[in-house]
Order: sequence, then C-alpha cells, then structure tokens
Amino acid sequence: MKIRTATPNDGAAVAAIYAPVVQHTAISFETEPPDEAETSARIEKTLTSLPWLVAVDSDGAVCGYAYASKHRERAAYQWSVDTTVYVREDMRGQGVGRALYGRLLPLLAELGYCQAFAGVALPNAGSVALHEAMGFEAIGVYRNVGYKHGAWRDVGWWQKGLRPLDAPTAPTAFRG
Repeated sequence: MKIRTATPNDGAAVAAIYAPVVQHTAISFETEPPDEAETSARIEKTLTSLPWLVAVDSDGAVCGYAYASKHRERAAYQWSVDTTVYVREDMRGQGVGRALYGRLLPLLAELGYCQAFAGVALPNAGSVALHEAMGFEAIGVYRNVGYKHGAWRDVGWWQKGLRPLDAPTAPTAFRG
C-alpha cells in the first residue's frame, strides 16, 4: 500500500468509497452522496491549506482516504483541526486507516497544529477502535444531534494532542 497526497483526479474513487457510507449508514450525516465533481472540488479546496491523503492498494486503486479540516472559524481555534478517515469496504480491518492516520497526524504536527479532533457517529465500534488505537481520547458526546435513517443519532468526540503546547506560531499551510 502506498500513501500519497490526493489530487482532484481522485474524486471518482473517493466518491465511490464515501457514497455507500452516506446512503446506507448513519456514519456520515450527509444525506446525499457527493458526486465526482463535488468530491474533486472538496479535495481541491482542502489542499489549499490542509492535507488530504489517499491510500492506494497494490493494483493502484484508492482504498482509503484521510484529511483534516478547520476545527472552527474563529482565530483562537487556528491550532486545532478535525480529522476524517474512510476506508473502502473490502479493505476495512487491514490497517489502511492506521496507515493513513500514521501519515496524517505527524504531518499536521509538522504544520504547527496542536490538537486533532474526530467526531464519530455512534455506534461505530470500528471507528472508535481506530481512533483510540491512534491515541485519541474520548472527550464527550453530543446526544441526539443528528437525525438520519429514521432515528436520532449521537456523535462522540475524540481528541489527540499533536505537539507540545508552547507559545504557538500560526500553522503553516500544507503544500502537498
């Protein structure tokens, strides 16, 4: 498996991984899966300042992806990011998520980010296990925060420190 920076050309493969999650689970709170064009645009927008990585299997096909996004808009939050990881269904449980986070989290620290957060729609034992294996700690639950597939859903939040909390300088923009 190889991990590399995503490009907008990965939009179709990323959309294909994400679509079944949107359509058939409550793991994502989107209700309509984004198409290739929208996914490519999301990748391109993210890469202007933050990393978006893809894992590629031995056949050259994208088998997972991970990216970071701003935690919140206000200036005092600039050292915190939210992280996301999705793995192609046939590759789950094979270390793809760990490999992606194993590259993404140190990269975020190098860029100057201090805290990473992950929101996990509950229940989702696989995602909880992945985040905790990567050193994230549970910090709370938003109860009944989203309604999908006929039921109210909770979102658990996990946090991981990325670097020492010294007097920070502004994070550096990602340059692929």
